Amino acid sequence: MSKITEKLALEYHEEGRPGKIEVVPTKPYRSQHDLSLAYSPGVAYPCLEIEKNPADAYRYTDKGNLIGVISNGTAVLGLGDIGPLAGKPVMEGKALLFKVFAGLDAFDIEIDEKDPDKLVEIIKSISPTFGGINLEDIKAPECFEVERRLKEECSIPVMHDDQHGTAIISGAGLLNALEIQNKRIGDIRLVVNGAGAAAISCTRLYISLGVNPANIVMCDSNGVIRTDREHLSPQKQEFATSRDIHTLAEAMKDADAFLGLSVADVVTPDMLKSMAPKPIVFALANPQPEISYEAAMDSRDDIIMATGRSDYPNQINNVIGFPYIFRGALDCQATGINDTMKIAAVHAIADLAKEPVPSIVDDAYGDVSISFGRDYILPKALDPRLLTRVAPAVAKAAMESGTARRQIEDFDSYREHLSKLMGDRGQLMRHISELASRNPKRVVFSDGNDTNVVKAAIRLAHDGICVPVLLGNPEKIHSLAKSMKTDLAGIEIIDVRSDKCADTRKRYAGLLAEMKGREGMTLDEAKEKLWNRSWFGIMMLAASDADALIEGTYSAANKSASVAADIIGIREGFGHFATMHIVNTARGTFFLADTSINPVADCSTLVDIARLTDRAVRFFGHEPVTAMLSYSNFGSNSDEEEPRRCSEAVKILHESHPEILVDGEMQVNFALDTQLRDSTYPFNKLKGKDVNTLIFPTLGAANSAYRILLAMGAGDVIGPIQMGLKKPVHFIHRNSSVHDIVNLATIASLDAACPIRK
Repeated sequence: MSKITEKLALEYHEEGRPGKIEVVPTKPYRSQHDLSLAYSPGVAYPCLEIEKNPADAYRYTDKGNLIGVISNGTAVLGLGDIGPLAGKPVMEGKALLFKVFAGLDAFDIEIDEKDPDKLVEIIKSISPTFGGINLEDIKAPECFEVERRLKEECSIPVMHDDQHGTAIISGAGLLNALEIQNKRIGDIRLVVNGAGAAAISCTRLYISLGVNPANIVMCDSNGVIRTDREHLSPQKQEFATSRDIHTLAEAMKDADAFLGLSVADVVTPDMLKSMAPKPIVFALANPQPEISYEAAMDSRDDIIMATGRSDYPNQINNVIGFPYIFRGALDCQATGINDTMKIAAVHAIADLAKEPVPSIVDDAYGDVSISFGRDYILPKALDPRLLTRVAPAVAKAAMESGTARRQIEDFDSYREHLSKLMGDRGQLMRHISELASRNPKRVVFSDGNDTNVVKAAIRLAHDGICVPVLLGNPEKIHSLAKSMKTDLAGIEIIDVRSDKCADTRKRYAGLLAEMKGREGMTLDEAKEKLWNRSWFGIMMLAASDADALIEGTYSAANKSASVAADIIGIREGFGHFATMHIVNTARGTFFLADTSINPVADCSTLVDIARLTDRAVRFFGHEPVTAMLSYSNFGSNSDEEEPRRCSEAVKILHESHPEILVDGEMQVNFALDTQLRDSTYPFNKLKGKDVNTLIFPTLGAANSAYRILLAMGAGDVIGPIQMGLKKPVHFIHRNSSVHDIVNLATIASLDAACPIRK
């Protein structure tokens, strides 16, 4: 599990712009005309329209895409009643998740009020601002009454995620676990340990899904909740039993399923052994479950186990649900979130887990096939399909149950809209990070003395993405870590010039001389080169002492790329290698090549670049639609050298590699404007498809393009990603940020696990 230190967490929240969210204008504002439309006098017109018809607020404002994340700070995470201001980082985090996973805007609002009646009145009074309200971290039992009243008195979706999020996700997991264990939901005996907001809501939803209330036993810190106990809250009375059982151990005997939302280590292996055959155990206490995953799995071999942790199979994670539930509810302008909508979300999530996972996920696990079964009962949190499955299911349920004020006529178009709405928004790197962390590889950094490299290595090690190896001066590296008030746990440091490395240098020199002897390199020359960190790192990779290498840039002063090509070699079937940058924009994800390696690309080089990029784009889970760029369109400047090279490259690709969807040469505006391209040049082979892959005619053009996009803040830029060498060597720029280095090292680690080169 990722190790998060106080220092790292505080730096994350403080660095750059403090906090995790901001407000960004969505309309032009550069001229006086724009400002007059945005505010006075133009703003009066939508105001008058909304006065006449309040529903028009969804047409003229952000109401239909805006969530209020509201808390009074009385039950913040596991921290308790720390107050509204101290809870603000949590609410900002929730707002971030809404944006990242579902494209929803969210304002966090912290209210300094504990009285439920006053709290309801405050939230109700500000509810016209929002399309929906996510109640967060309000303690039980007050949370039940606050949510109930707001649902009755407000005409927008209101949901207390602490209650219903866990219920929906665990409900989906329960349905799938029962299917795997071949048990009928109406027959199972269920034990619930914990009687807080989440436990109560989970149990209520399980009953809606088919669990027989008579077969439920609920426990709290005082044991089984029985009808003869005094001073029970109304919520506990709802699940009180008259059966002659008093302890959790007694309740667990012959039970089919266990739901824990309590505290760590209250369940023993003997309790699990006493359960019925093929038991289902959801131990969801955080950060430590009611029984450890290892102890549970060792107790018997027929168990299905789920926890709230990401480092074990079957994580019950609320982010699988709440962003998409609100997305669907707002898109149909629902007046609330009812049981029908929640159950629709349950089934959509459960059904998705039964479908084949994207190929990139399977590849990352190597020989371990991810498929529906005891270790995969729920979709992964970063599965991009959740948005297009759960949100439409919720919207359809709202329409069928009479809660929707807007009818969605074409759900295929709606799902397409959701995909385009999100673009990438960082999902690609989040997905790659998750995959890389499943099989961390040994990644060497030749510039280990660099401050940003050290910072990146610390983050990578803490997140379990790779095993960083820094080549550099140990004293300097430790000094840098000390100044950051952090440690170097999980990081190896190698001083290539130290006496400790003498034998390794000798071994590498012998290997190098053997490789290059017939090209005139002597053993002494090889030994001399091994004093250099770049050569040492390349030889670590060549000798299989490392899985991937992060090197410096390709430039006149630094030939590390050409050395890597010479030693590591270019993959079979190609005469060149190249680099690609990924640009994530509001319009989607784009792939640009060659951005770093080949100064002058002749026809054969362009063919290789296009072939390598096609494979790389597929590796990252996208279907490549490729434009060969130039300043010419389909032979309009055929008497000039550059367009002629590009046109000839396209001709070769069409003849020799028909599987690659590519055309050109064409200008970039025609490449990116599908309608313009297809109407002007109806014969083009890309007809009807949006281009996402751009092959540039020169290094200068490609390099300038991605740097312009980066400087203008057009989107997140990732790269340069090396394509074409036999092993993963990736090249950072001298001015690379920590963020850039982390991204590239993450890709390098995944590249080593399931090669881009295959």
